[in-house]
Amino acid sequence: METTESVLDAIRQHGADAYPEEGCGFLLGPVTDDGASRVTALHRAANRRAENRERRYELTADDYRAADAAAQEQGLDVVGVYHSHPDHPARPSETDLDEATFPGFPYVIVSVRDGTPDALTAWTLAPDRSEFQREEITIRASEVA
Repeated sequence: METTESVLDAIRQHGADAYPEEGCGFLLGPVTDDGASRVTALHRAANRRAENRERRYELTADDYRAADAAAQEQGLDVVGVYHSHPDHPARPSETDLDEATFPGFPYVIVSVRDGTPDALTAWTLAPDRSEFQREEITIRASEVA
């Protein structure tokens, strides 16, 4: 996954803002010819989970449609999902795997410890949805292509 430090900082900030609950949203970017994920913007979403929000998040089809509309306004597409793990490591949980929807999309997780963003990692859901595979994050120098 390729992105900028400002995008990663925005993910960290959303995690801190949502603490002690999980924050979540969508990664936006251009669709590239080579299939690489390039994230240039975010679309924050509300955590729709009714219970156990400090350990779970939920995004709805309406949330996806709103993110898609925001992306289209910027000439972008929805290319991934992000969420925070309050007081837990930045690695996918069994629930994350069970509820993941989009093989090939990057899933970014930021750990938030006592309200302060910590580790941030990216993962890709395998085509057969059996596991997440760690994805390297490459930092671009600027927003300009």
